[in-house]
Amino acid sequence: MEKQYNVLVLCTGNSARSILGEVLFNALGKGKFKAYSAGSRPAGRINPGAIDWLNEHGYSTDGLYSKSWDEFSAPDAPEFDFIFTVCDNAAGEACPVWPGKPATAHWGIPDPAHVEGEEARRAAFKRAGEQLARRINLFMSLPIEKLDKLILREKLMEIGRIKD
Repeated sequence: MEKQYNVLVLCTGNSARSILGEVLFNALGKGKFKAYSAGSRPAGRINPGAIDWLNEHGYSTDGLYSKSWDEFSAPDAPEFDFIFTVCDNAAGEACPVWPGKPATAHWGIPDPAHVEGEEARRAAFKRAGEQLARRINLFMSLPIEKLDKLILREKLMEIGRIKD
C-alpha cells in the first residue's frame, strides 16, 4: 500500500490561502496526501471569497473551519511529513515544534482577502487558487520517496519561488 503523506498548510489567519491549500491538496492528492490547515492567529471564519472560489471549481467546503495551529500540537494530532507556509507573516513567526521533523517550505501567495473591490477580489482569489494548484501539482510530481531530505527541501523551496 502506498504511503499517505500528512500535510499542514499554514497562514496567519487560516481564512483564505491556507484553506485553499488544504482543499487543493486533498482533492488533487487523490488519497496520497491528507492535508490540514491552520493559523497562528486564526480569523475564526473562512473568507467568503475562498468559499466562493472553491464552490465555483466544484470543491467541497464541508467541515472546513478556521483553526489555530495549537490544535495540531496536541498529543493526538497527526504527525506531519510536510508543512508549507503560504503567507509571509506565518513564515516569519516562531512555529511550534512539530514531531517527526517534517520537511518545510515557504510558498508565499499574495493575500486575496485584503484586495479592494468585488471584481478585483474575485480575480485575486482566482490567481491564488491557480498558483497553489500549480505548486501543489509540481510538488506531487516529485518522486518524494526517492529523494533524500536535502534534495527534497531544495525542490520544495524551488517550487515556492515559482512566479505564476
